[in-house]
Formats: sequence, structure tokens, C-alpha cells
Amino acid sequence: MTGRPRKHSLTLRGHRTSVSLEPEFWAAFRALAARQGRGINDLAAEIDEARGDQGLASAIRVHVLTALQRDAARRES
Repeated sequence: MTGRPRKHSLTLRGHRTSVSLEPEFWAAFRALAARQGRGINDLAAEIDEARGDQGLASAIRVHVLTALQRDAARRES
């Protein structure tokens, strides 16, 4: 990992917010959104809606990790 989280702005349903993620998570998050043909704001809004009381940055990390694990499991089958 390259170090400290970096803050980026997102727009979730018309509201601006900032999220701090490590560069590797930002890259994986962008790649995941691109594979789905979506923008990161759209994907972040979906994650935000489903996250419950979990922080948005944590919810994004878990979403990215889960997607990567699911992809790896598919390749192994």
C-alpha cells in the first residue's frame, strides 16, 4: 500500500460529500464502477443507501473487497 487515505469529493443524489480512501481502494472502486458501466458517484450512492450505520468509506471498502472476492471465486470455479 502506498500510505495514507486520500480525500475525494463525491456527489450523492445532489449532495456533495468527501470520502477518504487509500489510493488502492480508489483505483479498485473506479475499476469496479467502470466494469459495471457506471460512474463512481452512482455506485457510491447505491452503497450509501444500503450501508446502514456503517461509515461510507468503510462501506465502500467492504463493497470493493466483496466484489473482488466474488470475482476471484468465479475464476476458481
